[in-house]
Amino acid sequence: MRLKDAKPQEGSKRRRRRVGRGIAAGQGASCGFGMRGQKSRSGSGTRPGFEGGQMPLYRRVPKLKHFTLVNPKEFTLINVSDLGDVAAGTTVNLAYLVDEGIITVGNSPLKVLGDGELNVALTVEAAAFSKSAKAKIEAAGGTCTVVPMGPEKWVRSK
Repeated sequence: MRLKDAKPQEGSKRRRRRVGRGIAAGQGASCGFGMRGQKSRSGSGTRPGFEGGQMPLYRRVPKLKHFTLVNPKEFTLINVSDLGDVAAGTTVNLAYLVDEGIITVGNSPLKVLGDGELNVALTVEAAAFSKSAKAKIEAAGGTCTVVPMGPEKWVRSK
């Protein structure tokens, strides 16, 4: 048996600390709270996280979700289902979509998303493709071409 194995007997209870009953009791007068100050007064003291008026840590650090991006990438989004009415063999890019009225604003690079079905073979030029969109365009016999995202490639709204 070792000292770390020693445990109180089953059902035994430790007597409560009686504070403020004289110096012989070991916790007399100030009751273990020290002489003066905020933490020696009656009441619960300070709330968790309080740092004496300084901006607390939980308000100083950024939170885990929804960081604001300094330079966010913004795309003009279109789904594969919106390309179903386009004639087969057409080269679809941002300028074509704005001219045809399929999208109204083309002031950011084009990204194609994979919602819906596509049955015509198209040559699609965009800055980005989702995996499912690329798979559906190629399954229909079309091709996906990634174009640079520079502002000179965008079409401004009319």
